Amino acid sequence: MTCPLCTTPDTPLIETPVPGGPDGASVHICRICAEQTGTPAPDPDHFCALGVTMWSETPAIQVLAARLLARIPEAWATDLAEQLYLDDETRAWADNGAAPTDHKDSNGVPLSSGDTVVLIKDLPVKGGGFTAKRGTAVHKISLVADNPAHIEGRVEGQRIVILTEFVKKR
Repeated sequence: MTCPLCTTPDTPLIETPVPGGPDGASVHICRICAEQTGTPAPDPDHFCALGVTMWSETPAIQVLAARLLARIPEAWATDLAEQLYLDDETRAWADNGAAPTDHKDSNGVPLSSGDTVVLIKDLPVKGGGFTAKRGTAVHKISLVADNPAHIEGRVEGQRIVILTEFVKKR
């Protein structure tokens, strides 16, 4: 059988629970995917197919794809996470099982991937040649996994790293 998460063909599938959702929610995925869904830093090479499988019609696969994309510290994964649309119920399920965050805005409010923040100060963008103006909304932020003081987001079409002390959650 083909794994519905990584698309590895001819591999045995094992039933894996998907926490945070309906009682007994589970999927049948390959052993490697099952092991990687519980790690803080999944192997990006194994999940290159998420760009296709994140559009699955199975909500549990969508939830696993969203959770994995949020934890893979690669630009392609961040871009895919920004493109992924989930209905409100499925998004709540995906966020419900997500790991707690140490990322907090300037007021101490916890931040999550996908949040919208507003800049509280003009910020010169190094290498960008522009200044991100105070009051600019940054939609669908990503959390930098190894640094709770950093988030990523798009400003004027460029993906930049922003210090959490200069944003407030909208």
